[in-house]
Amino acid sequence: MRRLKSVVDKTGRAIWLWLVMLAMHQVSARPARAGEPPLPKLKTETQEAFERYVKLTEARNETELKRGTGLLWIDGLPEQQRAEAYAALKRGEIKMQKLEMRDNGKTMRCPSGMIHHWTGVVFIPGAKLGDVLGVLQDYDRHSVYYAPDVERSKLESRDGDHFRVFLRFRRHKVITVVLNTEHEVQYFQDAPGRAHSRSSAVRIAEVENAGKTDEREKTPGDDSGFMWRMETWWRMEERDGGIYVQSEVASLTRDIPAVIGWMIEPFVTSIPKESLTFTLEATRKVAQAHRAGH
Repeated sequence: MRRLKSVVDKTGRAIWLWLVMLAMHQVSARPARAGEPPLPKLKTETQEAFERYVKLTEARNETELKRGTGLLWIDGLPEQQRAEAYAALKRGEIKMQKLEMRDNGKTMRCPSGMIHHWTGVVFIPGAKLGDVLGVLQDYDRHSVYYAPDVERSKLESRDGDHFRVFLRFRRHKVITVVLNTEHEVQYFQDAPGRAHSRSSAVRIAEVENAGKTDEREKTPGDDSGFMWRMETWWRMEERDGGIYVQSEVASLTRDIPAVIGWMIEPFVTSIPKESLTFTLEATRKVAQAHRAGH
């Protein structure tokens, strides 16, 4: 009976959460009615707060890369925990960490927005740097490698190690969100067997009625706010008979209404972690397949 009650309670919470998320989506999707305030657009202060956050993150990354040692986030753990983390990576696990940049030791506020910041690392035994770069830079096939999260992909231009790419994201969790995005990506060869990259989403447009005859893009920043900004950093390092691959993502979404924030914030904030975990798992799978085919 106790187990049955637990199942019923969990089912009830799941249904309630689904209804709340659906209601939020319906409110976001429809135009404001007469007398109702419009949905909050991407405000200048929200954008500036995220840009400040990214600037501090970029400075930290540059410092770590110049140092040239301890490139993975797990390298900052105490000795015993670090050894356990490396052992877990060798067993095929992915090690994740939620990050939070501080400004002079203080928590950074983001008015009307939420900043999601995660990093994760995976170990690919037997793989080389070229195997991973071959996957990451093959943008025309990202819709194959990273399906279903990436629905369409295209290399728009390349100038040496600088890429401009189009990615159409499809995210489904209770509701489905489709985003057309364009990214500027720069790769850097740091040393033999070591590289990193920096990617910035220069355009993110929410797609309404995706796949239908009346499909259209909403004006960037004047939409439901499922994703307003996205910045990504990759690090790759060959050693221990394989390659360590770390990805770090900071993204900006609209804030959650305070009246229901306590209930759905953990649900919303879990999506970036799940998406990054999937990306690292897919990268490992495809890089291993490429290696086996050589």
